[in-house]
Amino acid sequence: MDLGLAGKRALITGAGRGLGRSIATNLAKEGVKVALVARTRADLEDVLKEIGGQGHYIICTDLMEEDMPKKVVDELHQKFGQIDIIVNNLGGTLDYTDPFCPITAWRQLYRLNLEVAIELNNLLIPHMREQQWGRIIHISSISSLENQGPVPYCSFKAALTAYTRSMGRFVAPFGIIMAAILPGAIYTKGGYWDLLARKNPEHWKKYSTERMAIHRFGEPDEISNVVTFVCSKLASFCVGSVIPVDGGQGRCFF
Repeated sequence: MDLGLAGKRALITGAGRGLGRSIATNLAKEGVKVALVARTRADLEDVLKEIGGQGHYIICTDLMEEDMPKKVVDELHQKFGQIDIIVNNLGGTLDYTDPFCPITAWRQLYRLNLEVAIELNNLLIPHMREQQWGRIIHISSISSLENQGPVPYCSFKAALTAYTRSMGRFVAPFGIIMAAILPGAIYTKGGYWDLLARKNPEHWKKYSTERMAIHRFGEPDEISNVVTFVCSKLASFCVGSVIPVDGGQGRCFF
């Protein structure tokens, strides 16, 4: 199946580990030149080694810093090229689990899970409009549709999903597809479920068998395969699409 991705250039945030790394690897296999952004240089260099360094690019920085998205885009335009595909994978809980956490924590989570993505999109959409083609994929969460996780995290993932659904209509006439992928519980090395398996194996087993219809956690490639498809020319009708890929974890209706 020809996905029509060869020669495209993609920006992937949170690309050093887990889902970001898997997404980068799968896109590179389709001939996409990827620009990877993460905070840890060693992680980025490992990904670059895995996919082969030729034509790809890494930026080691913290996108949470003020004006950093613009600095990253400026560097990419100078040293990498114009971006055809954005995968906004950056996000997380920052370990804020208290629903009454201070407003400063809410602001951090807003920046991490929503604001950086919007800032990057606003910087990169003009080129996509000019060329009448683009793909913008947001890695949201099944937590955006129902109460599965800390309140602040669920709130901003819900906002990201709503933004995708709404903004997707406005960019569609320019050949730009914006969509959100909603993963469920994904097992990644060094990630939350990996740590829980070692700290509390009984709870880990109970969750995987009772909350996951498939009776196991997901693998990163099971998400990145879907992301790769939605990045492709075959996803031309996925306008503002919200796609759960959760192993049956979620129980909501659309």
